[in-house]
Amino acid sequence: MSWTGPGDPADVVAGLVATFEQVYDARPDLVGRAPGRVNLMGEHTDYNAGLVLPVALPHSTWAAVRRRDDDLVRVRSLQQDLGWQGTIGSCGPGGPQGWAAYAVGVLWALGPGLGEQGRAVPGLDILIDSTVPVGAGLSSSAALECAVATAVVGALDLDLDLDRRRAVVAAAIRAETEVVGAPTGGMDQTVAMLAEAGTALLLDFDTGTSRPVALGLARNGLRLLVTDTRVAHALVDGGYAQRRADCEEAARQLGVPTLRHATPEQADHLADDRLRRRARHVTTEIRRVELVAEAIEAHDRAALTRLVLASHLSMRDDFEISCPELDAAVDTAVEAGALGARMTGGGFGGSTVALVPEERVEAVARAIDARFVRDGFAAPAHLLAEPSDGAGTAWRP
Repeated sequence: MSWTGPGDPADVVAGLVATFEQVYDARPDLVGRAPGRVNLMGEHTDYNAGLVLPVALPHSTWAAVRRRDDDLVRVRSLQQDLGWQGTIGSCGPGGPQGWAAYAVGVLWALGPGLGEQGRAVPGLDILIDSTVPVGAGLSSSAALECAVATAVVGALDLDLDLDRRRAVVAAAIRAETEVVGAPTGGMDQTVAMLAEAGTALLLDFDTGTSRPVALGLARNGLRLLVTDTRVAHALVDGGYAQRRADCEEAARQLGVPTLRHATPEQADHLADDRLRRRARHVTTEIRRVELVAEAIEAHDRAALTRLVLASHLSMRDDFEISCPELDAAVDTAVEAGALGARMTGGGFGGSTVALVPEERVEAVARAIDARFVRDGFAAPAHLLAEPSDGAGTAWRP
């Protein structure tokens, strides 16, 4: 059985600082950190101005940075063979490619100034380390963007207050959309910056409001088991963009600004079968987010079981973003004792999340492993999602 641990933060930071000194022949000014996330409910609802209920993971990305006296940007990652270098002016669209676009695109998106002080983003040396699984649908990209931006805010001696956290969210969304070319709805970046330990974050993308929802997992003897199917998940291969386009067309045909303003009954009147199913998923999923938040606060296990299963079936059948590995992990988790399980993230691979009684965690993980062997799938990996804090400064000398 393969478990993906978050790493000891002190050890990660110490190793990153030491490696930074070797790579750049100087100590970093500070280390910023931002978490990955797992979404409990609300897939493909963020860009439809809907509701989502994500949790920040203890698995994080760290960015060690040092200010330079020129406008050169150099970025390396302990998870990548090749780095990138260029000027601040070349960090925008058409410049960096691949993983580096996430890391330095946010420098361009932060703009000429940060906050009322109007401090320009300087040249930087950057070194990245991460324990967020890549391609697992756990928001490794947003964690990278937000870790770098958080480190930059600290390097400029600015407070990471709520307004600046929201500015980082906006910059990270712009970087991913305009530099990377991945259409993001903003959930991942928002929870990376605003999450609170022990809670999920109920986000309303219509009103722009959010509130923490206390999960009380330990008190209720429950754990969040995440299974990475090892099926590569990518947001730039067209599937995500097509679903978004379908939702926009469905809203246009229904005469509403977004599907947040439509009902499942209205969705059922769409003539096109594909658009009808896409809209049905989004409109029912938005309602499920509200009901799951209520069920959590009411400790209603039966409702959680019903809602989580309905969400997965909706993603599998109406939104068509599941795959055999995700379906197998969900079915097996429930058969082995999970209260409920569903795929999580953008889909087309990635991970599942299961709400499991603490005494059944190992048994559920073993059952999923056995099912993957039986079905001829690659071995999955598992992690425990402990609801964690959002981004912040992890180290200063």
